[in-house]
Amino acid sequence: MHRRLALLALPALAACSVLPDRPYVEVRRFPLTPLRDPAAPMPARSGRRRVLLVRLMRSAPGQDSRGLRSLRADGTESVDFYAEWSAPPAELAEEALRRWLSAGGLFGAVVSPGTRARADLVLETELTALLADLGAGQARAGLSAVLLREGEGGTTLLTQLAVTGTAPIPAGPRGPEVLAAAMTEAFAGALGALERGLAPFT
Repeated sequence: MHRRLALLALPALAACSVLPDRPYVEVRRFPLTPLRDPAAPMPARSGRRRVLLVRLMRSAPGQDSRGLRSLRADGTESVDFYAEWSAPPAELAEEALRRWLSAGGLFGAVVSPGTRARADLVLETELTALLADLGAGQARAGLSAVLLREGEGGTTLLTQLAVTGTAPIPAGPRGPEVLAAAMTEAFAGALGALERGLAPFT
């Protein structure tokens, strides 16, 4: 009898739930597809047409979150969990790096780990920054890189680079689409700086 009464009381308890109604907020996702500045000069080609292997890009501490990151004027950081990149930032940055270097023509081919092609050079990279600095009114992107030459005599370090790119955040409302676009433009600047740093060794 007691069990039957308890079962009958369940619908009443459900109807009297004290949990607040929370509106559904759709998560917005943005690609990271940097574009070249048509007015920027292309780096000089050496003519040797070497094959470059781009290894998996690492994430610096704090750079593995998919949420858009911003730096407030007081120096504290904010991560937007309702506006994020379409994939982990380092994965998107790595794919963008491969496309950028392939289109630039510095190398005969730009290949990924697991390829059967024999690489002349190896590039190791790390995403060090990708955020919107609200106090400064600009987005900032950063990469560190190591270029190696592998041969029968072993591995030789050719150069080590740390590059940054910046882009202004337009005046007016700073919605996530505005911040994502500015960060993408800043990342394009970082890719261009990296490409120029690699050019003498191709």
